Amino acid sequence: MRIGELAAQAGVSVRALRYYEEQGLLASTRSPHGQRLYPDHAAERVRLIQNLYAAGLTSTTIARLLPCVDAGVATPESRALLAAERDRVDAQIAALIRTRERLDAVIAHSESPVPGCGHG
Repeated sequence: MRIGELAAQAGVSVRALRYYEEQGLLASTRSPHGQRLYPDHAAERVRLIQNLYAAGLTSTTIARLLPCVDAGVATPESRALLAAERDRVDAQIAALIRTRERLDAVIAHSESPVPGCGHG
């Protein structure tokens, strides 16, 4: 199928498909006229890539995982990579919680009237 057809079928932009190719996540062949051609299962691959991005993985990490996905095996290395990504997300969540707590403190402090600040 051609790139426009794949984009429509997978629900992504043509630009996204070109980016996936640049990152080594998706492969195509070329027609005699130079058009990109994708296998029938490419839409499934694109949806997998989208899910991995949505899970917070980078294109580099996805590229490292796809050979295991293609082989249908989970290796100790792939599991460790996924666990490290989960730990990274957990750290981001903890940082966001601390930020929210600081913001809550600022909000609580701002609710107290301060003389000369236009309250009341």
